[in-house]
Amino acid sequence: MVRAPEYHERTKHATSDFPDPDLELDFETMPRPLETYRDRPRVSLPGVRSPVLSALSVVAEADTDPLAGAEQTERDPVDAVTVASLCYWAAGVKHETDHPTDGTDQPSYYRMASCTGNLHHVEAYVVCGDLDGLDAGVYHFDPATLSLDLLREGDYRGVLATATGDRSPEADGEGSSAAADASPGVADAPVTVAVTSEWWRNAWKYRERTYRHAFWDSGTVVSHLLAAAHAFDLPASVVAGFDDSAVADLLGLDPRTEAPLELVPVGRGTPTGESPSVAPIDVETVPHPPRDRSHDLPHEAWATSALSDGEAVSAWREQVREALPVGRVGAGDGERVPLDPVDHGTEVARPVRSAMERRRSCRSFADELLSRRKLGTVLDRATRGVPGDWTGGGDDAGAPGLQLNDVYAIATDVADVPDGRYQFHPEEAALERLGDATSADQTRLALGQEWGGDAHVNVYCMTDVDRVAEALGDRGYRLAQLEAGVVLGRLYLATYAHRPLGGTGLTFYDDEVTDFLSPRAEDQTPTTMFAMGVAE
Repeated sequence: MVRAPEYHERTKHATSDFPDPDLELDFETMPRPLETYRDRPRVSLPGVRSPVLSALSVVAEADTDPLAGAEQTERDPVDAVTVASLCYWAAGVKHETDHPTDGTDQPSYYRMASCTGNLHHVEAYVVCGDLDGLDAGVYHFDPATLSLDLLREGDYRGVLATATGDRSPEADGEGSSAAADASPGVADAPVTVAVTSEWWRNAWKYRERTYRHAFWDSGTVVSHLLAAAHAFDLPASVVAGFDDSAVADLLGLDPRTEAPLELVPVGRGTPTGESPSVAPIDVETVPHPPRDRSHDLPHEAWATSALSDGEAVSAWREQVREALPVGRVGAGDGERVPLDPVDHGTEVARPVRSAMERRRSCRSFADELLSRRKLGTVLDRATRGVPGDWTGGGDDAGAPGLQLNDVYAIATDVADVPDGRYQFHPEEAALERLGDATSADQTRLALGQEWGGDAHVNVYCMTDVDRVAEALGDRGYRLAQLEAGVVLGRLYLATYAHRPLGGTGLTFYDDEVTDFLSPRAEDQTPTTMFAMGVAE
């Protein structure tokens, strides 16, 4: 098995790696863009509701319950329409093209959340109790048909509760918890969305780096899930601590090919009682083309960080909460450039639905200055923190800002911001100048991709992998990459909430980025990158 620091070191990009003739893609072996079940009953979902609250408001929402502390209003109950809406706005197909992709006979699907290479290896599963219009069960979401594949009949939420340490196996039907102070809310959530990665569908192009991409890409899906749930006034949070084998067994997965990454409980209702036993299920899916090679490192890294049972989960969660924040560095005394983000009273009121529909990978940027306040608003909304079991998010606790990543920016062509490299300080809403930078630096660090240099700003999340792994174990590496992935998804949404703006996630030369941002970032390594600016 490979430990997280070793995995990270082995999957860094360096200038000496390119060009590499062995990286030529074989489109004969390109995986199918969707997972399709052949032998499971299909449940059609009703139409979806549109999340119409302001994108900049719900993207920045850091509370598990968006109405916590406010005067409560009567919510619509979680029902089949809610499930359809959550799945669609997080992982649905916006549109598809009939023309073949890269010489294959496969159509191109454009999904709500971004994904490296548009390969969409992230899958969504639904575990729910009895809802209006949807029976209790375990389901796989089919984004192409807006339907659910039934995997198990019955209420299995108690299995998730036990797997997350939210209750002991001996808990009675009242949903009592052996670790109430650490409850992530799975036991009484009407629905939980389980997010997974099918390794090969990303490794076909990105090889061993797929384990990183799994959390970048699932993080963007999670950012959409949280935004949609909060737009519907529903409490939602992220559960990163769970018994991996128990969740995989419940979903009928072989982790060597597809593994669970996160759970997202949504809503609040009657605590679950005792669940049926989890018998093995044998499913048949439409096969992918035969592989031309095998990449085992992503699964090895995942397995090394797996937790064995609810007791181990509770112990790990307590360890994390005592150690956070970790992987970050302190602010310096460099020159500050205030960004003056707009407040909620004066922000752009474009609904989150519009931002999700507009989101794309922008590769062409205009030759004009980016507004300093627009940059400040995007950074402010994207870095508020993630409500999750590792931050103690509960009924009355919000996420206390980023816990495992610092944010840096390489800015060119931003009004009233001198070209340069900066560290962003969310609590000050200001950039701290670290040195000079040019668009040529942006291009070079972004794997030589010219749109990295054409963009007005390159935003990097960075963490100290060694410190994270030492304090939080290998699963802490998941957390650092996931937090950065959610920030990446929120950067997309906050950017596309402003009609003139566009952006795209890019990859990078790892150590070169560290060197460029040193000495401040000398012990840190980049986790994600986002290029943004005024779109043409």
